[in-house]
Amino acid sequence: MAADASAESILTELDALAARLTEVEAYLHIDEAGGRVTELEQASSAPGFWDDADAARAHMAELSQVKGDVELVDRAHERLSDARAALELAEEMGEDGAEFVAEAATAAEELTRAIDEMELSSWFTGEFDHGSAILSIKPGQGGLEAQDWTFMLFKMYMKYCARRGWKVTVNDCPAAEVIGIDRATITVEGKDAFGMLRAEAGVHRLVRISPTDAKKRRQTTFAGVEVIPVLPDDIEIEVAPDDIRVDVYHASGPGGQGVNTTDSAVRVTHMPTGIVVTCQNERSQIQNKAACMQILKARLYELELEKRGEMLDEIRGPKTDIGFGNQIRSYVLYPYQMVKDLRSGVETSNVDGVLEDGDLDPFIIGYHRWATEQAE
Repeated sequence: MAADASAESILTELDALAARLTEVEAYLHIDEAGGRVTELEQASSAPGFWDDADAARAHMAELSQVKGDVELVDRAHERLSDARAALELAEEMGEDGAEFVAEAATAAEELTRAIDEMELSSWFTGEFDHGSAILSIKPGQGGLEAQDWTFMLFKMYMKYCARRGWKVTVNDCPAAEVIGIDRATITVEGKDAFGMLRAEAGVHRLVRISPTDAKKRRQTTFAGVEVIPVLPDDIEIEVAPDDIRVDVYHASGPGGQGVNTTDSAVRVTHMPTGIVVTCQNERSQIQNKAACMQILKARLYELELEKRGEMLDEIRGPKTDIGFGNQIRSYVLYPYQMVKDLRSGVETSNVDGVLEDGDLDPFIIGYHRWATEQAE
């Protein structure tokens, strides 16, 4: 809401936000959540709590989530109260109350974003939605341009994860021979990381003047994004040692502590399926192999779901060629500037905000709102 909105329009907006907040509280069972926090905190301080480390970690994860929900709702009520109080002061001040109207407008904007966030989390009902994610990017049609586009997307997602406060581990990001990168794989840890990022799975299309074309012609290029969940510890995927081949090579490309210093990079090939996973972020081969195996097991789990007839779209999105006609989002830099999601219809002309600053929330939230409406 604009800061110069009228007090009456802001009050109407606050009433609507209060109704939305009530619905969110009901979904999150906030009335019971306070008691659950106390119960979990008491249990976590009991003797022998950490004797079963896996159970203790699951317990603490639940405590963190429930406590976080309560704190989010409490802060939302504070914003709502502050906004109403500012409008009351504005009314008392008469013509001199413009500052308080602007303050109420700002509080309403903050409250809207907070409720959007809480509603978004309530849409995540999948088994892995609240957990971590493995995001991979690879070039599609477009040659050298596609490799550069892959690097642009990699930087965009790194910025987005930073905005979200998520922890990112760059597993693999080898430089291409001329420009850009050959591929990228990152592990993202944080609240709702998989639920949020699965909105990005699919083909991303870029239209711009090619920096590699001496004639400065317009070029269209593509990159594919895959998002799969990091499997929790209680899901075990058996991988026979005889089914994999492990190759070690010299690390290269952006990022990674051991890049260009040791033969620490690891490539794991699962021979029965042909799945290949590479990691070079860590300094030691042992750590890189462990990261490869984590990603391999996640991909094998996804493959098993597909074999059982589960809908692959729920995990990664449909498998399509990374090229014309299959894109989920277009990023146009020339002859005009626009980023548009072709599923939800969300669009913006602030291309730099998206690509340079990682401002993806409008697209990700818009996608999940659209997907929820489609399912109803």
